Amino acid sequence: MKEHKKGLALWIIIVLLLLAGALLAGSPGRTESVQEAMRDAVLHDVNQVNLFGLKAVNPGMISAFVVTGILLLAAAAIRIFAIPRFQYMPGKFQLILEEAVGVFDRMAHTNSPHRCGFLRAYLFAAGAFVFTGTLFELLGLQAVTVHGHPVTLPAPLSDVNAAIALGTLSYLVILSGGIAGNGPKGILKTLKEFSLPISMSFRLFGALLSGLLVTELVYYFVNLSFVLPVVVGVLFTLLHALIQTYVLTMLTALYYGEVSEVSHKPEKS
Repeated sequence: MKEHKKGLALWIIIVLLLLAGALLAGSPGRTESVQEAMRDAVLHDVNQVNLFGLKAVNPGMISAFVVTGILLLAAAAIRIFAIPRFQYMPGKFQLILEEAVGVFDRMAHTNSPHRCGFLRAYLFAAGAFVFTGTLFELLGLQAVTVHGHPVTLPAPLSDVNAAIALGTLSYLVILSGGIAGNGPKGILKTLKEFSLPISMSFRLFGALLSGLLVTELVYYFVNLSFVLPVVVGVLFTLLHALIQTYVLTMLTALYYGEVSEVSHKPEKS
């Protein structure tokens, strides 16, 4: 009982010290209003970045290129250096990698047992991109805008264009499953879900953007600008990474299995 009281008292002291430090430090100066920050977080029409000096693009596009490069380099390194050393008794890294692959493999096999070869590969690739891309904003990598101001690279899917692209790609994968399983009838079955790419795209965009906006609000309106945003940002980012990876891959697997299942005509008695 005494140990619990000591632990509680220690946490109270830490919180009070952080609060005192925040009040003494005050809020940092801002070069733009919160309305401008919110608008730019959605539209990306102010803080744009030069793409190799050719064209001004949204920071989310630079983030997408960086995340894609990271995943490709990691895949090549794992294939060349790690996989040849895998053993029958797996180590920690091998166990984590096999479990990650197994999650998407089981998801594909459960929802589409009749046709799951390509689906397994796509679910793993899409899940890795969503998860890694969401965690990418925690790195806090900086870029210079066309106006010479520094800007932190956001998560790729916080840009509506990237969310629409991934949602449309998932819909095309579902369409390909319908064609492979049922031919022209599969196209009709897939086109019935015409709102699916819209719902997938804006679900990703809205969920990831909400975390960004909440963090921006904390930065602007809370004096704990050097403590609380870290906690809020990490919690929101981890939560969104797990939830959005699961939601996108599960929806894709469900609809893929539905449209790719071979239709059997009822026998006449």
